Amino acid sequence: MPEDPPAIEVSHLVKAYAGVTAVNDISFKVARGEIIGFLGPNGAGKSTTMRILTGYLPATAGEVRICGLSVHEHPEEVKRQVGYMPENNPLPEDMRVSEYLYFRGRLKEVPRRMLGPRLDEVLELCDLKRVRHKIIGKLSKGFRQRVGIAEAILAEPPVIIMDEPTIGLDPHQILIVRDLIASLRGRMTVLISSHILPEIEMTCDRVLIINGGRVVAAGAPDQLRREIIGRATYTAELAGDPGALPAVLAGVEPSLRIAEMGEADAAGFRRYTFAADRHDELGEALLRVLAGGPAFRVRSLGRTHASLEDVFLAATRRSWDVVDPARNRDPK
Repeated sequence: MPEDPPAIEVSHLVKAYAGVTAVNDISFKVARGEIIGFLGPNGAGKSTTMRILTGYLPATAGEVRICGLSVHEHPEEVKRQVGYMPENNPLPEDMRVSEYLYFRGRLKEVPRRMLGPRLDEVLELCDLKRVRHKIIGKLSKGFRQRVGIAEAILAEPPVIIMDEPTIGLDPHQILIVRDLIASLRGRMTVLISSHILPEIEMTCDRVLIINGGRVVAAGAPDQLRREIIGRATYTAELAGDPGALPAVLAGVEPSLRIAEMGEADAAGFRRYTFAADRHDELGEALLRVLAGGPAFRVRSLGRTHASLEDVFLAATRRSWDVVDPARNRDPK
């Protein structure tokens, strides 16, 4: 049997506004069932790209396919394949939650006999049953965001695109939305744009980072740590002669060195940060050498993992030398 095409396939996508290039030759693929984080600084071209994917904006050049369908050639059919939640999702202030979702379900061509059960399922999934009869304009920001997500997944499209779904939410509401998005893994393909990087790291299988309208990094968070950060860092609390440490560290790994050293406390322990130019694990060998001899007493030793924020900052920073941000700004 022929293999199903990717859920999202973008090839050499360009979008220019009166000479200003918002999206500059972007290419990427998203497999079916994946949850992808779409990251970039303000003005990087994220929202423009998402609007092109959903058919709201035409591309200047390049090709976008959703589930094998060209967005340019089959715009109406593509819209049936996509659930879209834009940033600052516009919702009717005067409609009740269930009334609005029923209305949207009919517009999305959900058969009438299936719409009632599907509404109940979506209301349960998004924890909206207790407010189903409330007027949307009187709901909190968190409930309004969940109504937007419920509308996006209502017709069970194979692709969901969300632009800042957790913007303005408190930590409890963010947790609910994160669990909701994670529950879609394997059932739907989800592309999420967000500035809340810890949420992206906990929710997404892979991330795409763009800057100045170009893809500057793509891959799983651990893969990007190895490729972009490269080095490994360790923190330790040791008592002993600091002057003897460099030789000990070099015996474990030639590139292992002292990056930071704190002041000694009353018991003679100092806090150290060690850095190595290799990403593979050195902690066990380091502990064995430090604790196995009489020169040092070890209170603690642990590896410090770079966060997705560190990866994001490094990836965007290294791209500034090839990107002119003044000429590649996303006019949201």
